[in-house]
Amino acid sequence: MWTMEPRAKTSPSRRTLWQLVPQNLRYARFNRHEIAGSLGDLGTFLPLLVGMSAQNGLNFASALFFAGLFNIVTGLTFSIPMAVQPMKAIAAVALTEGLTTPQILAAGATVSLIILILGLSGGINWLNRIVPRSVVRGLQLALGLTLLMKGMQMVSATRQWWGLDSYLMGLVCAVIVLLLFFSRRIPAALLLFGIGMMITVIHQPAIWQNLGLGLTFPAWSPIAINDFVTAFPKAALPQIPLTTLNSVIAVCALSVDLFPTRAADPRKVSISVGMMNLVACWFGGMPMCHGAGGLAGQYRFGARTNGSILFLGAVKIVLAITLGASLMAICQSFPQSVLGVMLAFSGMELALVCRDQTSRSDAFTMLLTTGACLGLNNIAIGFVLGLAMAYCLKLGWFRLEDRGEDVHSTAPSLPGDNANQATPDSLDSATVNHSVEIPR
Repeated sequence: MWTMEPRAKTSPSRRTLWQLVPQNLRYARFNRHEIAGSLGDLGTFLPLLVGMSAQNGLNFASALFFAGLFNIVTGLTFSIPMAVQPMKAIAAVALTEGLTTPQILAAGATVSLIILILGLSGGINWLNRIVPRSVVRGLQLALGLTLLMKGMQMVSATRQWWGLDSYLMGLVCAVIVLLLFFSRRIPAALLLFGIGMMITVIHQPAIWQNLGLGLTFPAWSPIAINDFVTAFPKAALPQIPLTTLNSVIAVCALSVDLFPTRAADPRKVSISVGMMNLVACWFGGMPMCHGAGGLAGQYRFGARTNGSILFLGAVKIVLAITLGASLMAICQSFPQSVLGVMLAFSGMELALVCRDQTSRSDAFTMLLTTGACLGLNNIAIGFVLGLAMAYCLKLGWFRLEDRGEDVHSTAPSLPGDNANQATPDSLDSATVNHSVEIPR
């Protein structure tokens, strides 16, 4: 343990960049606990990055480079181990509906621009109030189930019972994840990634022979207007409420619990998320944001300062620049059974957050949103239908439960209600699973 330095006299929101960076660097520690903590969010990062690289053609090296760059910028901006995660809704839609790389980048840029405007104008809290949590949970459940089904389909596509890339390998990987589900020493995603790399090298030894050092830097990746038009209803629209809840409101609420003297400011977090992809999208950077689950996961594995984020960012950038040309070929040959299991468990983690919708009204709204998204194969329509149902139930136009049940109801919060404020239980799955167990 260490002794915290006295807080600066200038409030965090009023510090200039030149004051903020030196102040935050004084908190940074680089030890085995911070290094172990930096691995706490790889369970989300690796499956989605590898999946979009292998399935959608996303440039692995460019995405890894900008993920590392975002880590370093975040480590300089915040003194806590603020996670940098893929935008899950965009990733889920990309993997299940086969979005092109420009469409993925366009969706990330659109969300970032909207979040930036909301952060600068103070509208982030207003948007969080008007979108009921049950609708957000419905979107999360739909996206989680689509990832789960996509993962199962990838394992099934191997059409082999035995072998290094087969049903049996998928079963072995699933057992490994379950056995290491709460392990603080061995991240299951990192182990599965290593297994997948070994299988790739065994199947195609030429990839290993071609793996060599060489300088690779992100290249210009143009985006057409049609890509923005196509990506907005499919991927950007469902991501916006998830980002406002999980990447801004919830992560700030969790930071208050874990780091009361260094808690993150919602306005600064929203501006950080907003700025994150506006430049990177033109160079192949994967849509990224902050995440409450990532913060909880990294804290769980030992991270207590921004040193873990700075270390992780440096490693990502070095790997992207030195091995970037080779990493893309490896991703394209990554075993489907291993990748399928990684994606399936990522989907289950995303879907598990919905267990907090316990009242009939909330559950009905959530399931209607999910069913419309999956049945109509249109997330935008599902979002609108769910939002309309939530308001109808709140206004009393329809009734789904007896008055006696309302005492325990967690009905959707609309403007003027206080139930929609973020709490540790309203965060994503990693926060729900770990927030009670984290040692103070």
